[in-house]
Amino acid sequence: MGKMFCLGNINGFDSINLKCNPEKAIELRETYSQITPGYHMNKTQWNTVYFDGLSEKLIFELIDHSYDEVVQKLPKRIKLELLNQ
Repeated sequence: MGKMFCLGNINGFDSINLKCNPEKAIELRETYSQITPGYHMNKTQWNTVYFDGLSEKLIFELIDHSYDEVVQKLPKRIKLELLNQ
């Protein structure tokens, strides 16, 4: 729908940038050394997630959270269009 929720470098795929709820972003950064403020992004709403040492389950949960954060802010009309695809 013309929005980004995940960014990554396909040439050196060791991290991704993910959108995040600002309060949760701080909590994650304090809990995991592999999660830092988003590189070249709005540091309030984006985290850079380095894969090394994180469980695959957590990484997928963070990707899902990022997607949900973006969808939640879409206009109602676009959300309905997305659901009907």
